[in-house]
Amino acid sequence: MRKRWLCTLGGLAGLALWLSPGDARAGFVTTVVMSGLENPRRLAFGPDGGLYVAEAGRGGTTPTMIAIGGVPQFFGTTGAVSRLQGGVQQRVLTGLPSLARTGGSNAGGLNNIAFGSGGELYGVFSLATGVVAQRDALGSAAASLGQLVRLPLAGGSVLNLADLATYEATSNPDGRGLNSNPFGLLVTPGGGFVVADAGGNDILGVTAGGTISTLAVLPARPTPLPFGPPLIESVPTAVALGPDGAYYIGELTGAPYPRGFANVYRFDPLTGDLAVAVSGFTNIVDLTFGPDGSLYVLQISRDGLASPTGPVPGALLRVDPSTGARTTILSEGLVFPTGVAVGPDGSIYVSNFGTSAGRGQVLQLRPVPEPTSLTLLGFGALSLLGYGWRRKRRPAVATSP
Repeated sequence: MRKRWLCTLGGLAGLALWLSPGDARAGFVTTVVMSGLENPRRLAFGPDGGLYVAEAGRGGTTPTMIAIGGVPQFFGTTGAVSRLQGGVQQRVLTGLPSLARTGGSNAGGLNNIAFGSGGELYGVFSLATGVVAQRDALGSAAASLGQLVRLPLAGGSVLNLADLATYEATSNPDGRGLNSNPFGLLVTPGGGFVVADAGGNDILGVTAGGTISTLAVLPARPTPLPFGPPLIESVPTAVALGPDGAYYIGELTGAPYPRGFANVYRFDPLTGDLAVAVSGFTNIVDLTFGPDGSLYVLQISRDGLASPTGPVPGALLRVDPSTGARTTILSEGLVFPTGVAVGPDGSIYVSNFGTSAGRGQVLQLRPVPEPTSLTLLGFGALSLLGYGWRRKRRPAVATSP
C-alpha cells in the first residue's frame, strides 16, 4: 500500500505545483521581508543594492501642534530610514522629525525618499498642520517638516533644500489656503526634482538650487455621487518618470473618496500639458513602472476610504503597456499600503500597515514562472516511472493475508 501511495506522488506533486497559491495569485508568492516599522511609506533601491524605506515615525509624547481638522499631533524625533540588504534589516538613519496622533498612528514625517544619480538620498517631509508658524515654534528639531531635503546616510545633518510648505502658504497655487503635505518625489534625469503635494493639490518643480515653481494644479472635479459636496478635490500622491519621459501622477481624490474615480495623469515636461492617462482607479497612493514598461498602481483602499464595509484591503494592480489590460496582483492582506517599488530581480516590494506604529511591514512579491508543458510532461513521466517500478516489484504469486 505504501508503494502505491509513493507511485502517485510524482503526479500529485506536478498538479500541486501547477495549482500552487503563487500561481493562483497572478504568479507571485508573497513574503514579509521587513517588519516592526514605524509608519512606513515609500521605498527606493540604493546604489548598494539595498532596499530603503522611509519611516514617518511615531511622533512624541506631548501634544505640540493642532492639525487640520482639529486633531492633536504629538511631535518627536522618531522618524527614520531603514534598509534591507543581504536579508538584514537595520535603521541606517534615525532622529528625524515626526508628528503623529495618540499612539503614534497616521504619522506625518518622512513620506518619500529617492536616490540621485550620484548616490545622494533625498526626501520630503509632510507638515500635518500646514501652518508654518507652528512648525517654526518647535525649533530646529522640526525644521525639516514641509521641506525637500538631502538625507545624510554618510553622517552629518539633514540639509534642507526647499521649503515647500512656505511656498504653498505664500503662493497658494490651488486657491485653497494654507495646506502642504509633500508626498510624491521624483529626482529628474537633469538633477532637479518633482514633488506631488497632497495638501496643495499641485505638482511642484524644484531646481537643483532649490528654486520652487508650480508645474500643474489638479483642479477639483464634479462629484459622480448623488450626495456629498458638488466638487471633489483632486489630491496628487505620487509621481513617477514614464518610459516616454513624461511625469505620471497618481490621484487619491478627496472625500467622500468615490470608488473608481481616481486617475493617473500624464504631465509633459516639455509642453506643460496635463491629461488623464488612465482612469478608473480608487484612492491611488503610489505608482511606478517596471522594466518592461508595465505601470504598477497601488491603491490604499480597494473600495474607497469611506466605504461602508471599511477602507481595507488595498490593492496592487498592473497595467499592461501594450493592451492597457489590468491585473490585480494582490489585495487581500494589504492594510493601508503606502509604497511600491520594482526590484532588479523582478520582485515587487510593497510597504504595508503604512499608517501604523511598530506594525509596519515590507512585502516581497516574488514572481513564479508559469508552468510549461515540458514541466508537466516531466512530472507525468516521473509518475509513470514510479508506476512501472511498482509493477516490476509486484510478487508473481499472491500470498495469503
